[in-house]
Amino acid sequence: MLTIPVAPGGEILCELIDGHIALVTLNRPEKRNAINAALAQALDRVVKWTEADERVRVTILASSLPSVFCAGADVTEIAAGRAADLSTADGGFAGLHVARRSKLWIAAVRGSALGGGCELCLACDMIVAADDARFGLPEVKRGLFAAAAGAYRLAKLLPRNLAIEVIATGHDLSAVAAHAHGMVNRLAPSEGVIDAALALAREVAACAPLAVRESMNLVRLSTEKSEDELRAISREAAGRVFSSADALEGITAFREKRPPGWLGH
Repeated sequence: MLTIPVAPGGEILCELIDGHIALVTLNRPEKRNAINAALAQALDRVVKWTEADERVRVTILASSLPSVFCAGADVTEIAAGRAADLSTADGGFAGLHVARRSKLWIAAVRGSALGGGCELCLACDMIVAADDARFGLPEVKRGLFAAAAGAYRLAKLLPRNLAIEVIATGHDLSAVAAHAHGMVNRLAPSEGVIDAALALAREVAACAPLAVRESMNLVRLSTEKSEDELRAISREAAGRVFSSADALEGITAFREKRPPGWLGH
């Protein structure tokens, strides 16, 4: 385990586990991990580090608190007229919600993930949650709405009518229900969430990094592009992947009945 000094203010803790998994922990316990300008800037830097560092194959976003993942936007910042500071130029809200990423992120959720906290989860690619965790977008109860992509991303993950109920009433959704409807990938007891997220991350990290990145690009484009456009993008990706050193290594390792040693290209 290696500590990475990309967020020196302490709002976020970063570790490199097993050489390939970035464990990124939100760490404003006194404010229930609410997003302020410092945390947004720190997370923006972390995203850029994970993208640039060839060692990193998958990132886990977690909380230092067992009772809350993230309380969303820091209302004291908003009340002081600093709402714009909770977003970054490249990453949007919290430095993450519109950040361009080629690598896979897993949200490891304990406790409540409401409002902006839920939107951080939805910005990730998979979710591992405590069996007593809760998700929700309560903004409509306060005359607001989930403007950091929450409304439409939730609607992509849940059945339409259920998504409408959660969004239009502001009611919470249990992790058990979210899992039953495909929003949450894996459930675990609260004390085992990080271990469960690491187990899933290790499964991703064991696969060829280039192949995973190209596959994730297609997944992310699947709701934006037509079938014809996706076929063209897939053909280009196939040219890169099938001619890569990792493709040769994967086939060779399979024939030799040994674990592959991925190069990432």
